[in-house]
Amino acid sequence: MRICVFGASSNEINKGYIKEVELLGEKMAQRGHSLIFGGGADGLMGAAARGMAKFGGEIIGVAPSFFNVDGILYDKCTDFIFTETMRERKQAMEDGADAFIAVPGGIGTFEEFFEVLTLKQLGRHKKLIALFNIDGYFDDMLKMMETAVNQKFMKNEYNKLYSAFTSAENILKYIENGS
Repeated sequence: MRICVFGASSNEINKGYIKEVELLGEKMAQRGHSLIFGGGADGLMGAAARGMAKFGGEIIGVAPSFFNVDGILYDKCTDFIFTETMRERKQAMEDGADAFIAVPGGIGTFEEFFEVLTLKQLGRHKKLIALFNIDGYFDDMLKMMETAVNQKFMKNEYNKLYSAFTSAENILKYIENGS
């Protein structure tokens, strides 16, 4: 299965996040999955790719051509897709993935997660979406989603379009079992 991982590009984060996401990449490779990701060498993007590389997994990077400067992109990708724009980058990752995992990140990660969630809510795909809630990183976002339901800004059924997990093992079981 080709799994898209959205995540941070920063190396200034707590090393515990990097360790957990590298482990996710290792487990994905050991189980025969492929990684499609934003192509970054740093942060949690790089961690997922390094984990995959440890066990010879297929790694597909996707990035706009203006990112192709020394040190930004992960240089051990099996394949690399260059796009003209960030929008095309997201489209290539969405089209190429069988499932999505959002790991901790910033604005870009949030935007990627909410886009695939919105597309699923609109019936544009039926792919599984998981949040890797390392150390409660997404707790406040999950609380915000409940607040949106409680205040009638969205239906509760939309919170069932994704699932949050605290371990790589449980995320992969969810994806492999189809729910």
